[in-house]
Amino acid sequence: MALPKKIKKDINLIESKTLLPRRHEMADMISQDGTYLPKSLLHSDLDRGFMDFVRDDLKCVVDGKIIPTIDVLITTQNWAQFTETWDFQNIDKNAEPPFIGIVRSPEVTFGNNPSIMLSNIPNRRQYFYMKVPTWDGQRNGYDIYKIPQPIPVDIKYTVIIVCNRMRELNKLNQIIITKFASKQAYHIIKGHYIPIIMGNISDESIMDLEKRKVYLQKYEFTLQGFLMDEDEFEITPAITRTFQIYETDTKIKTKKPKKQIPEIPQTYTEKYSIGNVVSVYKFNYTTNLKLSSNQNITQFEVYINDDFYGNDLTEIQINTGDELRITVTKDNVGQVSEIVFLQEII
Repeated sequence: MALPKKIKKDINLIESKTLLPRRHEMADMISQDGTYLPKSLLHSDLDRGFMDFVRDDLKCVVDGKIIPTIDVLITTQNWAQFTETWDFQNIDKNAEPPFIGIVRSPEVTFGNNPSIMLSNIPNRRQYFYMKVPTWDGQRNGYDIYKIPQPIPVDIKYTVIIVCNRMRELNKLNQIIITKFASKQAYHIIKGHYIPIIMGNISDESIMDLEKRKVYLQKYEFTLQGFLMDEDEFEITPAITRTFQIYETDTKIKTKKPKKQIPEIPQTYTEKYSIGNVVSVYKFNYTTNLKLSSNQNITQFEVYINDDFYGNDLTEIQINTGDELRITVTKDNVGQVSEIVFLQEII
């Protein structure tokens, strides 16, 4: 049984962040070593990032030697021009295989980056990005940072390997297939995660029997980036101080003493003396009258607002403003009659 060549010597005891803490960590990484604004991302930055991706992530080592990568973008027009500056040349100043080159298509189309396409907002306007506290030595304040929505772009690259042996071809193919096992890979360019999609693989090997055999294999990639120009960023000051003004009157005003309104108990006993046969009473509040006792009265009749209410009632309901009239029949006509009600104010 073969032993693994790679043995993990260190164990990470701190778990990596996920979800919202991971997003905060990525935001800090974007603004690291700079301002609170994200770093600008232009065509040259995307080209440099893809070349670093090929050099570092697709590094191919065969027999202890690294297959050199041309550190410039090559086109069909300047191929001959760059061969004079390559470090892996033979005595005749010709490129000596194996080596890896990168060709970029001149056209750059509107992109399909999913992080931008799914939240596309029309019109190129400024959007709130961050509120940053400020201090000028005397007062605190805030600055509002605004940036426009990034523009997605798709840039097509072709990675070419030129070699004389099949082992270099197989090694690079193994590295690329492993890296793009999920059909895409990510590379960090100036703090931004940029997806790279793998395309077709083509072979243009030279099989002339009279010449030395040369393997030439092409791998197509699409970088789904976006453009952000720092000249379009906007910083505006927010409110730095708030003034509160109060208007007061300097004249001294004396308060008038309030009238003391005597408190009326909710329930009390009221005695009504009836000298004649008929007595009238006016009520300024709503109340319930409950008969408690009477003296020198054989029978009495109750009228409210001149409307007959009843005879010998034990409970009478009076509303505000009502007029109560009581007509009594006395036992002894020469004496004063009295009737006592328990009065409950509502």
